[in-house]
Amino acid sequence: MGEIQGKADSGGKGGKKRAKKMSTRIDMTPMVDLAFLLLTFFMLTTTFAKPNVMQLTMPVKKTDDVEDTKIKNSQAMTILLGKDNKAYYYYGMNTPTDPSVPKPELKVTNYSATGIRQIIMERQRQQPEPIILIKATADAKYKNMVDILDEMNITNQKKYALVKIPQVDLDLIKESAL
Repeated sequence: MGEIQGKADSGGKGGKKRAKKMSTRIDMTPMVDLAFLLLTFFMLTTTFAKPNVMQLTMPVKKTDDVEDTKIKNSQAMTILLGKDNKAYYYYGMNTPTDPSVPKPELKVTNYSATGIRQIIMERQRQQPEPIILIKATADAKYKNMVDILDEMNITNQKKYALVKIPQVDLDLIKESAL
């Protein structure tokens, strides 16, 4: 706080009285406290400003001499991201060129913890190292892709791939009308 201190009058020789000269003294302690408070506040808020980024490993560009990775039908699970926040899934792969493989049974679920997460965890219990193929339709929202990648991270799914959706899978969705 500021204080005003006055000089005492010498009281000696009579005559003209002079106005008392006042000197001011400012206490800087609250200002220092405020400076440290602001410094602490800005140091704390800058740690919150750092972005959180999910690690995503992308494959190298495919060259002509590299083959596609072969996946066993029994090991695969396919998730189709559809419109209206629906996730379609089936076990195996939809290969219409191979007549020995029957057409997959398409099921529908949502992106909640009791939906697709439970299905992925159940598949992990059935198959030790499943490979999940994620295929997004043109009607799927960007949020759906982020949600399914979060589920891969939450369920600790090691092997999954983002794949272009073929016409046979789009036809399977249209036929099922779920």
